[in-house]
Order: sequence, then C-alpha cells, then structure tokens
Amino acid sequence: MHNFDFNDLFILDLANNHQGDMNHALNIINAMGNVTRKAGVRAALKFQFRQLDTFIHLDYKQRKDVKHIPRFMETALTAQQYETLTKAVTKNRMHTICTPFDEESVDVILDLGIEIIKVASCSASDRPLIERITQVNKPVIVSTAGLSMDKIDRLVSFLESRNMHFALMHCVAIYPTPNDKLRLNQIDVLKERFPDVPIGFSTHEEPDNYAAIQIAYGKGARLFERHVGMETEEHKLNRYSSRPEQIARWIEAHKQAVAACGGKHRSPASPEEIASLRSLMRGVFAKKEIKKGDKLNRDKVYFAMPLSDGQLTSGDWFDGIEADKDYSPHEPVNMAVANTALPPEEIIYRIMLQVKGMLHKARIHIGKDSSIELSHHYGLERFREFGAVIMNCINRKYCKKLIIQLPRQKHPYHFHKKKEETFQLLYGDLEVELDGKRIKPQIGDTILVKPGEWHKFHTLDGAIFEEVSTTHFDNDSFYEDDRIARLPREARKTVISNWNVIEKQAS
Repeated sequence: MHNFDFNDLFILDLANNHQGDMNHALNIINAMGNVTRKAGVRAALKFQFRQLDTFIHLDYKQRKDVKHIPRFMETALTAQQYETLTKAVTKNRMHTICTPFDEESVDVILDLGIEIIKVASCSASDRPLIERITQVNKPVIVSTAGLSMDKIDRLVSFLESRNMHFALMHCVAIYPTPNDKLRLNQIDVLKERFPDVPIGFSTHEEPDNYAAIQIAYGKGARLFERHVGMETEEHKLNRYSSRPEQIARWIEAHKQAVAACGGKHRSPASPEEIASLRSLMRGVFAKKEIKKGDKLNRDKVYFAMPLSDGQLTSGDWFDGIEADKDYSPHEPVNMAVANTALPPEEIIYRIMLQVKGMLHKARIHIGKDSSIELSHHYGLERFREFGAVIMNCINRKYCKKLIIQLPRQKHPYHFHKKKEETFQLLYGDLEVELDGKRIKPQIGDTILVKPGEWHKFHTLDGAIFEEVSTTHFDNDSFYEDDRIARLPREARKTVISNWNVIEKQAS
C-alpha cells in the first residue's frame, strides 16, 4: 500500500444529506467541488454505506419509532447510484472516501474503487468490521468519539500489528457540539501519545463556528472533517452540516490559522523585528583606554544604550574577547571583535545547550551526575562536523551510554577489539555503515556491532541513540584514519564530570 498523505485534507461528509435524491446529491458534490477547487485545497467527499437488507433486523425495517432507522430506509441509494456519485466526485478532482458500517459495505467500497476508508466512532470498537477493513489495501481514518484511552490504545495497537496506514480523528458525538464540549485539548493528548500517527479533527460544531478549526490546527490537527449539504425548498439541512458558502469560510479560517502559526521550525527573525529589538538593546562601551590585542573583561567595558550600527551588543559579549583596535573611554566596541575565536569552555557550553534542547524535545531525562564526553576526532573546533556527545550512564560487566549527534554530524570509521555493542535509535534520524553495508534504522530499531566490525554513522537532522554493550575499555577504538589513530585519547576527547560543571562555567 502506498502511504496516503493525510496532511491538509478536508473531508466533506455527505452522509444522508443527499436525502435519497440523486439530483440533489450531484448538486452538492458539484458545489463542494467548485468550493474546494477555488480554494486550492485537497478535499475528499465522503459517503456512508449500510447494506440495509442485513444491517437492520428484519423485524425493525418498517418501524418508525426507532431512532435513525426511518432516515436510513428513506434515503437509501443503490450501488449503481453510488457508482454515478463516485464518478462525479472524481470528476470534481476530489478524493473518494467512505464510511462502511458493516462488512458487506467494505466489499462495495472495493467494487467502486473508493480510495479511503473512514471508521465512524460508533464502529471503532466493532471487531468484525475492523478485522474486515484491515484485510483490504486502503488507507484508514478512524474517529475516536466516546472511546476510552484504553480502547484507543487497543485500536492503535491492532492497526499497527496489521501494518495499516491510518490516521486518528478527535471527535465529539454531540450534534451540534457546543464550545464547552469540543474538548480540543484531546488533540494534544493524541499527538503526545501517538507521535507517529497523523491526528485530525472531525467536527460537529455549528457551521458558523470558525474558531474551532483554527484552534484545532494550532493544537496540531492536520486533517479535518465536516458534514455538508445544501438547503432547498424540498430538502432542509440539519444544524451541524455546512452549506457550500460556509465550507468556503471554514477553509479560509484554516488558511488564516496556518498563516498565523507559521512554520514548525524556528526561522531567523525578519529585519523589521531585528531592528525593533536592537532599538532596545544595550551596546558594549570601553570603560577606560584599551589597546589593540587586549583581552576584554568586565573591568574594561560597560553596557548602555543606545546601540549603534556595527556595535557589539551586550548579548554577544563574553570574557576574553580580543580588542581589534585601540579604544578611548566611552567609545563603542566594534561588532568585529565577536569574530575572535571562542575559548574552549564557550564552545563546549554552546554545544551542550544544543544537546540539552534535543534531549528536552525527545523527552529524555539525564541525571545531572552523569559523566559527559565530547568526542572530537579532528579537534573541538571541527566538532560540529565530526564527533558525538557521549553520556556515560553505566560501565560494569555491561555498559550503557546515550550518544547524541548534532545535525549533519559524522562519526568516522572505527572498530573495537573487545567490545560488542548494540545501538537502538531513540530520536531523530541515523544512518549506520557496518562493514560496508548501509543501514537506516527507524526509531526503536536495534543494530548489533560485533568486535572487529568496522562501523561509522552520521545524521541529517540530529540523533539520539542508546548504546548497550559489554564493558567499555579506553583505547579500544581503532580508526581507519591514521590522523585520528596517532592522536592520544585526551587530544580527541573532552571529559566533563557532570552538567553542573557546564552551568558553572557559563555563569
């Protein structure tokens, strides 16, 4: 099965709003197609299938006093009619999607070539139906209204065990849903619990509520569903379904939220923002006469505003900067002095700040008494190109380490004579070359490295992986590059006793 891109998908649920009227159904499909094409978004038109001959008990088919049954019976369409509607959806350049409520309907979905299967909240724990859905080669979207977390866990585990490509939808089965019942924080809960599963929002709030989709997007929902229809003299519309013009405004509200939230990675500030901030910053000024080449410290400088163009800011200053020229008292210190080579303790501090950030993002907690080793094969100044940060947790007959690589960092070819080690990727991306074979583990995968096996690794966006091994011995790493091999261990390692030392150096 090719993975379907669930991101930025707008699902428009026709449900029974066609009222059993083919012309009305086609009008709705065409109108929604016009709206979504004009908005330039990816949309899917959703049907609901029930094989009424078997779905409803024989004794209840004509009953008018049982909820839903009269509406299902009165609005029924044939498979041939749905074939016509499916073709209309495709013609309108929308994806086709359908919610089956029984196993027989899954077969109809296959016959019609519908692309995506949607599982309604009421069916999310329907074992026979879910079993049948997992037997077909379709992407699946599941709504979770009313499900306990235990049931959601069971559902996700079952779908993962069948290698299904699926998404989850936060949903509340109240029609329409008032604001105080939307429970949009559950999007956070689902995203945190299932970080590798796309999370969406299946909505039932009143159609003119456009804040809900904006909040849902801000919470991290990336696919959205609404009931749709049209109102005519003959056919009335319920209070939770949207007309075409309301769908247009709903999509526009989403676009506004996307624009307001911006990218998920932190990009540089705009020139306007930088100028605004610099107008409030302090600059560095000479407190006394300073000669070119002098090392600057707090006794020789002071900080004040205004900050002039080309002046060093108080935030970029650190002890040990070398003066680039002679300075008179009260003269602004040039920004150029910041190009002075950083002292080793400042380099280490900046590296460990980035490492801390990665550990926080990965939700991996390290005790402050853990010893830390910076492995820099070609010198500390080239650490961001070659090296790794090693957290030494345990070293007995067995050994446990955490290895952190910063983005685009490489660790050169080497082997161990004594140690056998197993890597397990915990966070990020990693490529390991093991005796000439390239391995790209997924998070949770393990790689065994036996004594004498050449191995190297690198990362694109950064990686954290665990190394569990037999006892670690110093001087048991043998490198392909003779330049590394000739260096004494202390020349390619910086050992830090614990986090507190780093923080003390920076203060």
